Amino acid sequence: MSKIHAAITAVHGYVPEYVLTNQELETMVETNDEWITSRTGIKERRLLKGEGLATSDMAVPAVQTLLKKRGITAEEIELIIFCTTTPDMPFPATANILADKIGAKNAWGYDLQAACSGFLFGLATGASFIESGRHTKVLVVGGDKMSSIINYEDRATCIIFGDGCGAALLEPNFEGYGVQDSILKSDGAGRNFLNQKAGGSLKPASHETVDAKEHYAFQEGKTVFKFAVTNMANVAAEIMDRNSLTADDIAWLVPHQANKRIIDATAERTGISMDKVAVNIQRYGNTTNGTLPLCLWEWEDKFKKGDNIILAAFGGGFTWGSLYLKWAY
Repeated sequence: MSKIHAAITAVHGYVPEYVLTNQELETMVETNDEWITSRTGIKERRLLKGEGLATSDMAVPAVQTLLKKRGITAEEIELIIFCTTTPDMPFPATANILADKIGAKNAWGYDLQAACSGFLFGLATGASFIESGRHTKVLVVGGDKMSSIINYEDRATCIIFGDGCGAALLEPNFEGYGVQDSILKSDGAGRNFLNQKAGGSLKPASHETVDAKEHYAFQEGKTVFKFAVTNMANVAAEIMDRNSLTADDIAWLVPHQANKRIIDATAERTGISMDKVAVNIQRYGNTTNGTLPLCLWEWEDKFKKGDNIILAAFGGGFTWGSLYLKWAY
């Protein structure tokens, strides 16, 4: 029997309608379009507006369209891995909420929290369930409503993050296509530089934590940038070296959309020309767990069967990693 690979067989994404431009941000905090664009590459980001709307509400249309494209029903899904930093609630898992909303009655699921690296970690985890033969249809969702934890008076974070969600379906492949290798890393010493201070068991919600605005994302920008620009680039190069791949062998680099300068550094480190790099940060900003699946969705029609694709990400924690896959359709 030939080896089972976990292949992506369908992708889709969703971004909210509301567009928060740099010009609008100029009316909210002391910043300007030139400053934001030159330092991040971001021109606009999407926000999920409306009462009672959560991360799962962005996942529903993304997944429903994915299922329609693949020609399967929600009841055929066996496992849902929902990668998110902004779950609908601390519990139950947003994966379970999504399963109920889409009618995935035969699926079990759980949430995976690895900050911006979550979707990449989720793909690697989902691939293991396929490769073992335990499951044949695994749904990996990456999405965040970052606007729910962003302080729009903090220019260090409010210019960066947006809302969005994407999903990928993993199925067995016996032709050699799919996930080939992954390198996943983490370092908890980074927790002081990129975090949400309150709301967990360390510092439960109180009047004091709310007044101190400790339920918003905090980022010590210079430290995070320095670590990210080095490690995301290095791990992408490492997975290429480990699989004897040169830049000429790579059809596409799909990097986490955190900062255009980090994307550029990763491309330079791997030797991959920018015309083979998926970039949409200018329109969506950093959607955290949503960036990689949104890129896969937007570049889907450019991918060809057999294409070598490198994914790379870096996130709070710190977490970072890279994944090498052969496109299957």
